[in-house]
Amino acid sequence: MSEIRLIPADLTIDFELDKHKNERFFKEFTSITNNEEDQLGAWLKRAKARGETKESDQVLLTLLVELHRKFDELSATIRQESREFLKLNDNDKISGIGFEYFCIENDKFIKDEFYYARIAMPVFPKRTIAIYFKSIDEKTAHIVNMHLDDEESWNSYVTARERVMIRQLRE
Repeated sequence: MSEIRLIPADLTIDFELDKHKNERFFKEFTSITNNEEDQLGAWLKRAKARGETKESDQVLLTLLVELHRKFDELSATIRQESREFLKLNDNDKISGIGFEYFCIENDKFIKDEFYYARIAMPVFPKRTIAIYFKSIDEKTAHIVNMHLDDEESWNSYVTARERVMIRQLRE
């Protein structure tokens, strides 16, 4: 196996061992995409696919959708409704990331086991991504399943962290 290249990062991960392919994890995994989180996002995605947004300012449209999501969050808070994620057994800080791999700070994984996890991504729009991963050792993991939209966000974040690291090395 070739050497895994990881870039320093500071993310938080909640995870749990998934020995028996827990159906609760799979349900959350499939429901956690942005498309299913809000109907406005799904509507916008369909409108883009049909070409109905060609004449629109894409940045302005994205900001408008995010503003609508914030209003929805505030409304849910006022009504004391909030999206509840599954309680996962463990969490840690992610100290290094790559396009398909990540590393946590503490020895918490069991080698060669599969896990379900959620990671809060510091990207715009803010989102939580769900992943399945296989541990390589007690700290390092290989991502085996992630939604396509989440993969794009993850790869963009890895690239941005690489750029920051390169800038720091030049200084």
